[in-house]
Amino acid sequence: MGRGKVELKRIENKINRQVTFAKRRNGLLKKAYELSILCDAEVALIVFSNKGKLYEFCSSSSMVRTLDRYHRSNHAALDAQQSHNNGQSNYQEYLKLKARVEVLQQSQRHLLGEDLGKFGPKELDQLECALDTSLKKVRFIQTQHMFEQLSGLQQKEKDLMEVNMALRSKLEATSVPLQETMQQLGENNLANRAGPARPLVFFEPLDRNNTSQIRYNSLQGPNNNNVAGTTENANRMLLPGWMH
Repeated sequence: MGRGKVELKRIENKINRQVTFAKRRNGLLKKAYELSILCDAEVALIVFSNKGKLYEFCSSSSMVRTLDRYHRSNHAALDAQQSHNNGQSNYQEYLKLKARVEVLQQSQRHLLGEDLGKFGPKELDQLECALDTSLKKVRFIQTQHMFEQLSGLQQKEKDLMEVNMALRSKLEATSVPLQETMQQLGENNLANRAGPARPLVFFEPLDRNNTSQIRYNSLQGPNNNNVAGTTENANRMLLPGWMH
C-alpha cells in the first residue's frame, strides 16, 4: 500500500512542526549540495526559521559574491525589460508626434493658400474666418505694442524735462553771483585805466626867483642891448618850444 498524500498546511503541533522543519531543512540542504556537485552549478540557499535563526548553504567560496552575481543578473534583466518597454513607448510617442507634425504642416500650407483644390465653399469660408481672426489678433497685439512704446517715450520725455528744469535752476542759481562778480571786476578795470583827472597846461609856471630876476634886469636903464637880450631870453623861457 502506497504512502498517502500529505496535505500542505501549517502544522499546529509545535513539536511536530519543529521536527518536520529539521528534516526538510536537512533534505533541502542535501539536495542543494548534490545539485552543485552533479551539475557543476553555483547554488546558494538561505533559510530562516520561525524564530529568526539563519541556515545557509553556498557552493562557492563566498555567499556575498554569489548574491552580488544574482543582483547583477536580476538588474540586467530588469534593465533590459525596462529598456524594451521604453523603446516601445518612445516609438508610440514618435508616431503620435509625427502625425501631429504632418497635420500642422498641412494646416500651414492651407493658411498660405496652398493645396486648396479639395476644399469646398464651406471649408473655404471656415479658412477665411480663421485668417480674419488671426489678422485681428495680430493687429491688436501690434497696436498694444505701439501704445506701450509711446507710453515709454512719453515717460522718457517727462524725465528729460525734469532733468532739464533741475539743470536750469542750478545754472540760474550760479549765474547771478557770477554776473555780479564780473560786473564788479569790469568797474574796477575801468577805474584803474582812467586814473586821476589832470588839467591841460600850455605854459609851465615859472619859479619866483626867475620872475624877480626878470624884473631886476628890466629896471636897469643904460644898457639897452642887455635889456633886449634879457627880454628875449625871458620870452623864450615863457613860450613853449613850438612857438619859438
